[in-house]
Amino acid sequence: MAYYAQLVDDIVTEVIGVSDEVVDGAQFAHDLLGGIWVQTFMDNPDKTYAGIGYEYLPATQNFRPQQPYPSWTWANNTWNPRTPMPSEGKWSWNEAELAWVAI
Repeated sequence: MAYYAQLVDDIVTEVIGVSDEVVDGAQFAHDLLGGIWVQTFMDNPDKTYAGIGYEYLPATQNFRPQQPYPSWTWANNTWNPRTPMPSEGKWSWNEAELAWVAI
């Protein structure tokens, strides 16, 4: 099974599975459902599997989820806080303080 994400203005609106017997899954999805379709990979550690609302990044042919907080930055295929979360205890990000707070 191969997976394809439908894009509208580089935002994922739908993800479908297409049988491996289909030679060009993106073209198949386009012919069947219309729109723009790109492959997304569930088992590739270098790629992010697409989800509804994810942004498609054409330069890297990858997807990223919505930014969780305005201060977080995108690097190494993940959103990163300004400071790493402490390894001990339970923490929640406080955007107003730009810091982790114990919960």
